[in-house]
Amino acid sequence: MPYDRQEIWVDFGISGLSKWFHGPWSSEVSETELVVAAADWGDGIYAHTLMEDARRLLDSLLEAETIDLAWGVATGRRYVAAGDSDGRDWLRRIIGIALDRIRQDDASYAAPPLAPVRDKELTDAVLAELRAAAPDLEAAITRQDAGAATGVVPALEQVVTDVDPDLGFRLFRRGMKAYLVPVTESRYVRYHELGERFGYNEFVVDDGTLQSVPDPD
Repeated sequence: MPYDRQEIWVDFGISGLSKWFHGPWSSEVSETELVVAAADWGDGIYAHTLMEDARRLLDSLLEAETIDLAWGVATGRRYVAAGDSDGRDWLRRIIGIALDRIRQDDASYAAPPLAPVRDKELTDAVLAELRAAAPDLEAAITRQDAGAATGVVPALEQVVTDVDPDLGFRLFRRGMKAYLVPVTESRYVRYHELGERFGYNEFVVDDGTLQSVPDPD
């Protein structure tokens, strides 16, 4: 891994990219320009995280529609592939942009093989949190866009189980932020504990946008 996660104090990879679609500038520039800007963050370190996540998704057996759903919930549906494009096309665009940025510093760069990430304990822990929050997440999505919640939770579950529990957790958490889903204090603590297990910087789990609320009596 050509970067130290502890040194990245913002959400990274595909989940972090989704946040760029929530900024006040997102309506003023193209999707491609947003990815280029994200890839350049931190003197190009972000490009490596984009490359890793996008390759894992693209190398998986997930259908394009599943990728679209997982990406859509993370962005709050700020960008959804249309026309002849789909989630896999979008991943290829991201990989191309990330590769161009990496090769600005290392012209001979070739992406290394992806290390396996299967971890049943972490997978089960992420699935438990996702399923516990699913009703609230689906309700929040429906309030903003009737019908859009259909298939979202199963799509996130597939990312967790079939691709990477780490990436699945980050996309799920980003969806909770995008749709302003309240998170009880006990869940908030468990999210941070999961972040520690995945090796995140402490600010990755909550950058100030998680809606933490007291536990019910």
